Amino acid sequence: MAKTLFDKIWDNHLVSQVGEDTQVLYIDRHFIHEVTSPQAFAGLEKRGIPVFRPQQTVATADHNVPTKDQHLPIREELSRFQVDKLTENCEKFGVELYGLGHPYQGIVHVIGPELGITQPGMTIVCGDSHTSTHGAFGCIAFGIGTSQVEQTLATQCVLQRKPKRMRISVDGELQPGVTAKDIILYIIAQLTASGGTGHFVEYAGSAIRALSMEGRMTICNMSIEMGARGGMIAPDDTTFQYIKGREFAPKGADFDAAVERWSQLYTDEDATFDQEYHFRAEDIEPMITYGTNPGMGIGISQSVPEVPAGNVTFENSLKYMGLQGGQAMKGQKINHVFIGSCTNSRIEDLRAVAAFVKGRKKADHVNVMVVPGSKQVEAQAKAEGLHDILTAAGFDFREPGCSACLGMNEDKVPAGEYCVSTSNRNFEGRQGPGARTILASPLMAAATAIYGELVDVRELLNQN
Repeated sequence: MAKTLFDKIWDNHLVSQVGEDTQVLYIDRHFIHEVTSPQAFAGLEKRGIPVFRPQQTVATADHNVPTKDQHLPIREELSRFQVDKLTENCEKFGVELYGLGHPYQGIVHVIGPELGITQPGMTIVCGDSHTSTHGAFGCIAFGIGTSQVEQTLATQCVLQRKPKRMRISVDGELQPGVTAKDIILYIIAQLTASGGTGHFVEYAGSAIRALSMEGRMTICNMSIEMGARGGMIAPDDTTFQYIKGREFAPKGADFDAAVERWSQLYTDEDATFDQEYHFRAEDIEPMITYGTNPGMGIGISQSVPEVPAGNVTFENSLKYMGLQGGQAMKGQKINHVFIGSCTNSRIEDLRAVAAFVKGRKKADHVNVMVVPGSKQVEAQAKAEGLHDILTAAGFDFREPGCSACLGMNEDKVPAGEYCVSTSNRNFEGRQGPGARTILASPLMAAATAIYGELVDVRELLNQN
């Protein structure tokens, strides 16, 4: 019987059936960080249970860490407690930790791929919703709650209901200035923030195949922003070449054997999906959000939609953002730009930003933070001269962490002020109490930083 890529991997990791609709799924890789792990470890300790397979668990500090002076003690009390507790728990339970000061430290969904820990055909979980990032490698990867973190630590398995299957195909050629971030923001805007609920999404089509691995990770990262359980892309030569030579990837003959196995990971021609969507790459323009969920997105040439009659939620969203129906977003003045997060903090993102801003200066009224996704990205950005270009432009180049993606650390946006952000969520207060977030690509963020307002990056590229 013909199978989807999702079904092949799921069935290969199925341990047993529990009841009518719940299954036990074996987990190949478990990533943990300082925020969702303390209670899980406390539960193990209370019951006298060890970590079942510590060699399949990898820990890092990312959410609450400061992005300046990481060599100094953490000033914020809760952050310091969580990071110290992670260190203590990893030592006690024999889990590998890439903490502050370690050359592999970084955002959990950045370090997994760049170290070669993430590999095709795996099942991967983490107490973090954007675990779907790893699906770019042809994995089933999804976020879990704290109780399931404990469950995975204790058994290397999780209880799950099998989701429905959805395929989203994007075919054609993207316009200049349109990137992977614009693709996924466009899809979410078309399907809404709940359009993928109950499904696991496979992305396909020529425009998806043309993306780099880093672009594919951006796509899969934001799958959950349309309510999906996760997203995935079948591995191909682009995948294999990315993995080859990385720290924990197979080497030599083992790598060749792995590629042979990985090459079998694709959706069979006659396989069926519960839902399918098709989009044209040519229809996508540089995207921005205007509201308080990622589904409230428009192309930069478009205006904010009029408030539907009686839609109080929509009305309140625009009120929070200080915007009105019919208002053009192009020309909107911006005070803050954040370039980072598990969505867009990789070396390709920083290269794109540096290429645009080289020889330019940021607008005087704009504060710009650039936060690399890992120590390795940070080191590479410095080695390639990107750091020098960005700092010369007036950008604040920081140390790795989740930073201003979420209002959980020191890097917050002031209340009432607008921030163009390369992150993944624009909820009320996501970047700090009262902060107004506009999601965009790294290229759009770079242009905003230079001009101090929302601009159509396509026009600027044409000028150059």
